[in-house]
Amino acid sequence: MRYLFIFLLTIGTLGLSAQTFSSDVFHQGFMVTTEKDTIKGDLKYDLDANILTVVYKGKTKSFSSHKVFYFEIFDSILNNYRQFYSIPYTVNIDYKIPVFFELVYEGKLSLMAREHIVSQTVNSSSAYWGGGNSTRLVIQYTFYFMNNKGEISYYSGRKKDLLTLMIKKQSAVKKFIKDNKLDTDEMADLVRITSFYNSI
Repeated sequence: MRYLFIFLLTIGTLGLSAQTFSSDVFHQGFMVTTEKDTIKGDLKYDLDANILTVVYKGKTKSFSSHKVFYFEIFDSILNNYRQFYSIPYTVNIDYKIPVFFELVYEGKLSLMAREHIVSQTVNSSSAYWGGGNSTRLVIQYTFYFMNNKGEISYYSGRKKDLLTLMIKKQSAVKKFIKDNKLDTDEMADLVRITSFYNSI
């Protein structure tokens, strides 16, 4: 089964100033612990800290990524289902820790992401207000690919690196990107590219 989140086709790195982010609030959902227990309740995630907070039967409890196998939420901000896995990932040369990844597209080659809220400076020049710069918060995504062996590769966003990751079908993927005028650092287009790669 493949999971394609429509909201990801439009959100990208759009400015979301004066808006609540998904990571700011609780969402209905459930989690599966590493001990295979399923807990339903209201969930709030923190990807930077790899912490999942759950409100269950009036009690609030936090779980680190070491204690979580999987969680799913119905995102009340984006009005869509989202799925996350805790997967060991190398943070140093020889050191792995469980890290939360969002599953964006599942297949022989799966696309995953981690979101970050960052400050962005924008030019707010105006003939009426005299111009100047302003700062806003935006969501940016870091992308990863996982093969059918469970090996995770960081993706830089560059076309050259994407073609290297898809080297077995590089020529066909390159043509598909060119023919469809796709951007290799945009989530919506990456979903299309990954889907195409898995289909050939």
